[in-house]
Formats: sequence, structure tokens, C-alpha cells
Amino acid sequence: MGVSSMPSTRLLMSGTFVRYGIGSGLALGSDVVSFVALLNIGMPPVAASVCGYCFGIVVHWLISSRLVFAESAAPSGPARTRQKALFVGSALAGLLVTTLIMELGSLAGLIPIMAKLIAIVVSFQFTYMLRKSFVFTA
Repeated sequence: MGVSSMPSTRLLMSGTFVRYGIGSGLALGSDVVSFVALLNIGMPPVAASVCGYCFGIVVHWLISSRLVFAESAAPSGPARTRQKALFVGSALAGLLVTTLIMELGSLAGLIPIMAKLIAIVVSFQFTYMLRKSFVFTA
């Protein structure tokens, strides 16, 4: 990642980015706890990662639409339905990134939690930019 593509200090210090980070942390907690629980009952790592991520999506929508981007949340009706669809689309794009990283990590022989940590970092930045730029636009 070049210097010009890194988030600016202004972006990092914005209230939205901070709220997104906190919301992501809560969603991530939901994701990781379910991921580890599913690993412990014998689910394969990639499948456990997908299931955990999907649970995190639900948690993240609730937090994002009510706390993080509340000022840009669409009102009820078709606009809100469109926004939910875009959110799910951004989550599925993040899921694809996460799944690819988990698969590559598995092929590279990384322990599942290490691959998951890499996926978390990449997916966080990717989905934030999608949501800020396309999902929750004023």
C-alpha cells in the first residue's frame, strides 16, 4: 500500500471512523467468538470463518445503521431497503476477501487464527471504504 492510498490523519481522527472502529470491534468479537466455537466443535477453518463472518455482518448492520452512520441512514421504505442491500453487498465483498485470505493462509500452512487476523485487517479497511463511499452517502 503506497503512502497516497493510506488513510489520512483527518480520516483516522474523524468521529465516523472511530465509531466504525468501535462497531467493528464489537462485530469482530461476535465473529471471532463464533469462529473459535465452531472450530472447537470440528468445523473446517474456512467454513467456520464464513459462518463467523456472517454472524458479524448482522451485528455490524445493527451498529452501523444506528450508531456509526446514523446521520446518513436512509429513512424507512425503498431507500432503506436499497441501503440494506448495499450493506449486504459490501459485507459479501468483505466476506470474499476474508474467504480468499483464509484459503490462501490455509494453503500457506498458517495456523487458522493467524490467517483470520490478516483477513480482519484487510477486510476492515476494505469494507469501511465501501460503506463510507457507497452505502452511507448523504
